[in-house]
Amino acid sequence: MEQPLDASWAFGVTRLSGRGQGGGKRVSAATAEPEWRDEAIPEAEAAMLALHQPPLFLIRQGDDLLDQALQSRGYRVVDPVVAYVAPASALANPPAPPMAAFAHWPPLAICAEIWAEGGIGAARLAVMQRVEGPKSAILGRANDQPTGVAFVAIHQGVAMVHALEVRPEARRQGSAHNILRAAGAWAQQNGADTLSLVVTVANTTARNLYTSMGMEVVGHYHYRQR
Repeated sequence: MEQPLDASWAFGVTRLSGRGQGGGKRVSAATAEPEWRDEAIPEAEAAMLALHQPPLFLIRQGDDLLDQALQSRGYRVVDPVVAYVAPASALANPPAPPMAAFAHWPPLAICAEIWAEGGIGAARLAVMQRVEGPKSAILGRANDQPTGVAFVAIHQGVAMVHALEVRPEARRQGSAHNILRAAGAWAQQNGADTLSLVVTVANTTARNLYTSMGMEVVGHYHYRQR
């Protein structure tokens, strides 16, 4: 599934392009073109090192040969994730209670504060700013207090949620549900039929939440890093 963030590096039959600028793995990793060649791996490594980025490769379904080639070079698996999707209409119904979550752009200062508390800093916020096309921050609230935040953007008719963070003291109180429901409503209003997100395999709490909301697993990927 395409990501509505900065494009990953593509290597094999095309040149590497773009850089992550500290914005996270998905915007810094190299991905293989269908006709990738084995000798392109050191070329990709050199290009990433030239930008002061450690070599990092994203392994998608069907990339078994690349996965094996990287393993033989001493690359280990990091951050295996699963992708979830659901119809935006299903998430938006029933809607979040009034003011329990609302879409807005640019993000309020409190959004940046909550993201920072969760380890999402300026580099990842800069990626959000660079995204083109429909995008929004979703701020969650409870008892007149901000409780959580997420970023959502649309690419090719699919709205994808990133950086969903809920403050520890507000967890298990419905804030994440309301943020996702507001994201589903925003997606519908902006022409997207589907809402998607990815989460690490190890994050069982979040995965249980997504399953409880009717979201289904549609794919997986992982990274290789030496």
